Amino acid sequence: MSQRPTQRGPHPRDAQDLGPKAWPKLREAAVDLGWLLGRGYKESSALRVVGDKFQLSKRQRDALIRSACSGEQQRQRAAKQVRALEGRAVHVDAFNVLICVERALGGGPLLLGCDGAYRDLGGVHGSWRSVDHTLQAITLVGQVLAPARSVHWWIDRPVSNSGKLAGLLRQVSEERDWLWQVSLEDQVDPVLLAQGGVSASADSWILDECQAWTDLLGPVLAGLAHPWVVDFTQP
Repeated sequence: MSQRPTQRGPHPRDAQDLGPKAWPKLREAAVDLGWLLGRGYKESSALRVVGDKFQLSKRQRDALIRSACSGEQQRQRAAKQVRALEGRAVHVDAFNVLICVERALGGGPLLLGCDGAYRDLGGVHGSWRSVDHTLQAITLVGQVLAPARSVHWWIDRPVSNSGKLAGLLRQVSEERDWLWQVSLEDQVDPVLLAQGGVSASADSWILDECQAWTDLLGPVLAGLAHPWVVDFTQP
């Protein structure tokens, strides 16, 4: 019987596929992919062309498609990014944000996309379990959210253990006197967009459709010693 994971660390291939030696190739590939996307190529076709050109592994291609975007998408997303949360109503895509922080605390890599949003390469695939860093991750994100006028966490109900995460968020909210709202929804993305305010998510569709968005990961990572970040914003 497999043991329950205690942290969200790196994948066995990450040192090779996402380590510093791979960064120049990945960044060059992101430029090419963004160019193709900006000219109307479908993601799958463009990724295949660029991935074959640079002989990228499956994991590198996954990182690339999560990180690249067209120049127009980059400009539009940058125009909607909010950095100061004072007086703002913030709506948090709970799994999207927390899994990234858990990954960073576990020594795994994060992707800083061409649009300036941090993303995780793993994500949630129908199931989630708390790890050693879960409560720490919630607390660190909560400290970034503290200046906001209101905070509403939105959790994907179909993901297993979503109710447990809701309980943990309410527990931290009560202990810290953070007046959070916590909701479970069958489909978080459209509900999140319908709220208006500031969306805290790195989901590309949300960044394209929202009124405003904020990056909660950057301030958290700034307080960590040597987080592993594959930075696609560098030339």
